[in-house]
Amino acid sequence: MRALRHLIAAILVASILVPLSGLAADQKAEKLKPYTLKICIISGDKLGEMGDPFVYKYKDREIKFCCKGCLKDFNKEPDKYIKKIEEAEAKAKKAKS
Repeated sequence: MRALRHLIAAILVASILVPLSGLAADQKAEKLKPYTLKICIISGDKLGEMGDPFVYKYKDREIKFCCKGCLKDFNKEPDKYIKKIEEAEAKAKKAKS
């Protein structure tokens, strides 16, 4: 009976720890391209003026919005907004040089 208790305890511990270790590995493996703009690409508002920005993962990049409501507009035409983000990032990078 004692051996059975130890076996059940080991199974319970393993069932908790194994998924957690996999989650940590997934988070390390997935490196998103950071959102470097200081404004919401949808509204043009400065990030942080309406509270913490809403952070969204789109494909391989991070996108920040001034609020969750902007996500709806982004999802209507994501390619359009990705292009605007890339253009704004390139312009900011060029201005720093």
